[in-house]
Amino acid sequence: MTHFIGGNQLKLLRNGAEYFPALEAAIESAEHEIYLQTYIYEADAVGIRIGSMLKQAVLRGVSVHVLLDGFGSKDLPKSFVNELALAGVQIMFYRPQISPWTFKKKRLRRLHYKIAVIDGKVGFIGGINIIDDFDIPNRTPNNVPPRIDYAVRIEGHLLPAMALTVHKLWRRISWAHLRPLKVDFITATKDRAIQDSQQKMMNSGTKAALVLRDNMLHRRDIEEAYLTAIAHAKSEIIIANAYFVPGRRFRQALLEAAKRGVNIKLLLQGRMEYFLMFATHAFYSDFLKNGIEIYEYRKSFMHSKVAVIDSHWATVGSSNIDPFSLFLAREANLLVKDTAFATELRTDIVGAIQAGAYQISPQEWAQGNIVKRLASWLAYGLVRWFLGVIGQSNEQ
Repeated sequence: MTHFIGGNQLKLLRNGAEYFPALEAAIESAEHEIYLQTYIYEADAVGIRIGSMLKQAVLRGVSVHVLLDGFGSKDLPKSFVNELALAGVQIMFYRPQISPWTFKKKRLRRLHYKIAVIDGKVGFIGGINIIDDFDIPNRTPNNVPPRIDYAVRIEGHLLPAMALTVHKLWRRISWAHLRPLKVDFITATKDRAIQDSQQKMMNSGTKAALVLRDNMLHRRDIEEAYLTAIAHAKSEIIIANAYFVPGRRFRQALLEAAKRGVNIKLLLQGRMEYFLMFATHAFYSDFLKNGIEIYEYRKSFMHSKVAVIDSHWATVGSSNIDPFSLFLAREANLLVKDTAFATELRTDIVGAIQAGAYQISPQEWAQGNIVKRLASWLAYGLVRWFLGVIGQSNEQ
């Protein structure tokens, strides 16, 4: 069962235009430690600027820890990595072995977190990598707007859980890399003080929960959080997700909600990044027949992994709704129970639908798109085959 903690101050951040300045301000004010864990780190203007701020933090005596995924950040120049390391930034890669000649699950498991924790006081979580908003796959024409994505700035009683998460993963990867650990006792003391305060004010402020997915004790936590919220939905479900290939239980939950009279809107990626994304279309017919509205965002690239239910429950995070996110990658989502936050996120998603999405009608999908339907089932078949090869269950 998801454990919500009160006493949090949350700020929704739209795209890198709002996220990066907030992250940089937190880095600039850091006094003791910085943990940054992300799937992609690009040495573009954004990455260089943040790297420079991390090096400056080291000069102030701040302990800086950067954990990157071996596949997502495989193109990060070694010269850039070496420059950070020589400046005193502690940097490691999660599963750097990325051989294309194996389907072993341990090689396919990835760090998909986008988390930062500074001094145990300020945290960030969401779907935004360290990459320029305009670095969009197949970006033509050049005047395409920036990608759509979200993050949340967090202060309050959820910070000890976030700090514990980044600390534990850093220790685990340090052991795997045979690196000595450098313990920051000042921060450990701060964490205990925050925990004491948390016990006194647990029920005040915005309620939020940190939900993680790993390959051991928490394989289905994010999926179960979604399913529980969908099962209790009374009026509306809005999901904006870039890679949407839901499993059987997820599809059934949406269909049952639609039959209860819940209005359901799906905002999905309209720009196909690679062939397997056509698997998303395999469920269009069933969804549309049951009154679920489907919108494809075509104005730019949508990287969102967010949802709002009944304008009260919301989630922002790194997890897509597909087998690769839900069963292979390390993911982190923030769950929020707060009308003001949920309404703000809902307003933004609806605005994106109105500004740049194309609604797929049941008639249009039934009468045309034969090639798309065939491609979708071929792609879905390949996804099922792939999951069978790596030994996943038949549930999908």
